[in-house]
Amino acid sequence: MKLFVGLGNPGSKYAGNRHNIGFMALDRIAADHGFAPWRNKFQAEVTEGKLGSEKVILLKPMTFMNLSGQSVGEAMRFYKLTPADVTVFHDELDLAPGKCRLKQGGGHAGHNGLRSIHQHISPDYQRVRLGIGHPGHKDRVAGYVLSDFAKAEQDWLDDMMRGISDGAADLAAGDGPKFLNAVALRVAPPRSSTSTPKAAKPAPALEPASEEETRTPLQKLADKFR
Repeated sequence: MKLFVGLGNPGSKYAGNRHNIGFMALDRIAADHGFAPWRNKFQAEVTEGKLGSEKVILLKPMTFMNLSGQSVGEAMRFYKLTPADVTVFHDELDLAPGKCRLKQGGGHAGHNGLRSIHQHISPDYQRVRLGIGHPGHKDRVAGYVLSDFAKAEQDWLDDMMRGISDGAADLAAGDGPKFLNAVALRVAPPRSSTSTPKAAKPAPALEPASEEETRTPLQKLADKFR
């Protein structure tokens, strides 16, 4: 059994925030893969289903970001899981928008949701880092992550969510590279190698030169004395 955790803040006020991209990822997986209806448990919204042959619990903490670890810890103890069974989906300032990376263990890099999970279950869990870009200055970070994705960002965001759903079974099976490839194929699909290049326009046909144009200057001068 695996536990997939999406990070975000509860309530419609925050639903479209960049900070809530973890919630968005789990919502897409649940919808596409026929998971059970969401229910309230472990101070969270929870659902369960199967990804491939693996049973997976999806969990969205409703404690607000800073206390996410409380919910994750409760669920882990209930299902008798270890940190190695846990994968956390979260926003990542240090990745360009649309980029997705996996990380096992390590620091929380100042992310309050990860900091809380570290405190409750240790750092030894897997993260799916979902790039949202950086506002350019640390003083603007709080306002940036708590603002909604712009309309111009919806295309890559939707592509990323589709890719995460496409590769979810691979992630549950422990095949990280295959999962990342599924995301990349949605966000940056390869250019088709079967398309045929446009045919070049044929060069205009040259009209045959007249007899006058082919005579040399000397021949033309000789004609004047005939």
